Amino acid sequence: MDPFFYERPTELTRAAARAAEPGAMIYAGGTTMLDLMKHKVYAPERVIDITRLREPGLREIRRDGDLLVLGALVTMHQAAEDATVKAEAPAISESLWLAATQQLRHMATLGGNVLQRTRDPYFRDPSWQAVLTRNDPRDSGEPEGANRLGAVLGTTETFLASYPGDFAQSLAAFGATVEITGPDGARSLPFTDLHVLPADREAPDQVTRLAPGEIITAFRVDLSPATRRSTYIKVRDRSSYAFANASCAAGLAMEGETVADVRLGLGGVATVPWRATAAEEVLRGERPTDDAIKAAAEAAFADARTFHHNAFKVPLGQNTIRRALTVLRDMEG
Repeated sequence: MDPFFYERPTELTRAAARAAEPGAMIYAGGTTMLDLMKHKVYAPERVIDITRLREPGLREIRRDGDLLVLGALVTMHQAAEDATVKAEAPAISESLWLAATQQLRHMATLGGNVLQRTRDPYFRDPSWQAVLTRNDPRDSGEPEGANRLGAVLGTTETFLASYPGDFAQSLAAFGATVEITGPDGARSLPFTDLHVLPADREAPDQVTRLAPGEIITAFRVDLSPATRRSTYIKVRDRSSYAFANASCAAGLAMEGETVADVRLGLGGVATVPWRATAAEEVLRGERPTDDAIKAAAEAAFADARTFHHNAFKVPLGQNTIRRALTVLRDMEG
């Protein structure tokens, strides 16, 4: 690990100002960032620790009318265990429980979790920096190499590194809003706009639309029948502490025998947290028969691009959607 300056501000405005300086990086739970610093993938000159910020709301979970508000410094464990989250948006709780390990869930924050970088082996091995010359020389994956973990949605011909998280899929599915504070003040952004598709990046390292110094402060989720009748399905190589080969955050609201609303967020198969709007449109207003659910799952992957070792992700992703929707369809209520 390279040497660096360390600061622990207590005011959000000061933290944002310091984080905007060249060479600075924000540190919260540190469960991913510290590893990347040890491997010299990250080499910040200044680390801004935001765990002592005093602003109200950063560590709170609350219901505000029909909104669920999750502070960015809430830990994954706290959110997964929260009674309101379990009752109003069970997919969020389940996505957090199925992520990482108990120790990591007690340390990792919600804000840091959605910003975690790809698990692609080429990104995490700095020796490949001089070899890979794609969108981001360390973050692109390798189309002809070890691409089993690679994405099949949102890729380009040379960029296939998959987004690794779980919580983000629930936020994408439910149309969450992310609250941000930076040197120029506060703003909000649809969560699905936070991460930048590889084809839309203006610079090689533009993974999100956060400007220098901007800090996520909260997530807001509109509560609805579809958030209450929701689930998260994760398929992985082993039963714990493994990243998804495919996952689905799903919500379903019925009106009689037809689908009034359906929400689908996919993980493990895309370069960013992926809202499967095409699949939602196929199912909305229809009876959720096995055939209709199958058609929706196929629509979700209509534009998939597969590579040498990851073609299995298309049928796996489709079956994950089908499983999630079938579970919700067969629920009472």
